[in-house]
Amino acid sequence: MATFGCPHILGVAIGNLPRVETWVQSVLICLAMAKPKTRLPLRLFNVAGRVGRRFGIGTGSFVECGDEILEQAARAAGCDDFGDPAFLEGYRVLLEAYDREARLSPFGAMSARAQLGAILRNRLRAQQAWSGDPSILERPIERPIFILGLPRAGTTAMHHLLGADPQNQVLEYWLAAVPKPRPPRSQWSTDPSFIQAETDLSRMYWLDPGLKAIHLMTADGPEECRHLLQQTLADDTFDCNATIPSYSEWYASCDMQPVYEQHKRLLQLIGSNDPDRCWLLKYPVHMGNLRTVLSVYPDARFVQTHRDPTKVIPSICSLVAGWRALSQENFDPHELGTWQLDLWSRRLLAGIEVRRDYDDGRFFDLHFRDVQSDPIGAVRRMYDHFGLEMSDEGERLMSAWRADNPPGKYGSHKYTAADYGLTETRMNDAFDSYLDHFKIERECV
Repeated sequence: MATFGCPHILGVAIGNLPRVETWVQSVLICLAMAKPKTRLPLRLFNVAGRVGRRFGIGTGSFVECGDEILEQAARAAGCDDFGDPAFLEGYRVLLEAYDREARLSPFGAMSARAQLGAILRNRLRAQQAWSGDPSILERPIERPIFILGLPRAGTTAMHHLLGADPQNQVLEYWLAAVPKPRPPRSQWSTDPSFIQAETDLSRMYWLDPGLKAIHLMTADGPEECRHLLQQTLADDTFDCNATIPSYSEWYASCDMQPVYEQHKRLLQLIGSNDPDRCWLLKYPVHMGNLRTVLSVYPDARFVQTHRDPTKVIPSICSLVAGWRALSQENFDPHELGTWQLDLWSRRLLAGIEVRRDYDDGRFFDLHFRDVQSDPIGAVRRMYDHFGLEMSDEGERLMSAWRADNPPGKYGSHKYTAADYGLTETRMNDAFDSYLDHFKIERECV
């Protein structure tokens, strides 16, 4: 039997000095690429992954693994019925973009594969639930309320505040991440999906503690609709995490009808044990898809928050930069700034055009200063506009949430417009029509 002690290792090393030198060079290069602001375990993981890549380890193509990812998801879910195959178009575009354009770190590549697997498993399990009880899809979703507006414009605060009112039902993070019928509140803490959601969020905020000051998420708190749109592989999540312009181009022009039809089916599933409460939903992305939203939810109502974009766009860029820093080797912040400026100006203008065709009574506009100065008063005006009653219990719970979550509770969010190649003049020019249409109050940059 061979003995692999120090003499053997030394002999192998001496006999392979050129290879040892190559390994050492690779390690030094990869260490130099490590981002100093990233947590040490993540840096070490990426260093090891980069060394492996230089020697052909862990370099599998996303396209080559595409069918395998689908098959693994089917085995894990115990079925292979993915429902409407429309999602496969976005899936293939995304895989190709990851291979050709993304500069994913080893951690980013691993995370992307894991994310795709989870999305596909969720899609399969939702299809199982509908097949097992088709009556779920017959349950109406009446007059849902969608919170619109630019990110960083008070939408999250309004979402959490309104979500504290028991007459509303929200898309809780843990159920968005793994959609299924919402169980009684007393059972959440022992549900494996809830426990996993808490673990995932803790890990994310540990990897980048600054993210909590930018965007608060809790397992039992309200979450954006992004998880539901991800099931059709058409969502901002993917190109926020990586530079994949071919996917962004496809996503900007794809048919969103099947995406929102899946969105509705998932809400019917999650709320199937609680069909009578009003759905309260929030996602800035909906603003660019209003016509499709209204085709799927014809009696929907909308609350749109407004804020000076010169304060908002650099903050959005900082948030996206935070996501990319976790997944991508490097990115051009000025390119990111140009992309986000164009994206959100187009979405706002698209929303204005759609609103011209509908009764103003289904929309309620709310300026950021009102959300900050008198949030309960703002909610009361919104309820009056939509003919809703504010109960004493609802007001008490919303006031309690506000008192426990003052602005800046999780620290300040530091960024500058210049970091992303943006100037006040450039941003004002991009949003000139929006600023004039809604009479937006300018803030100091």
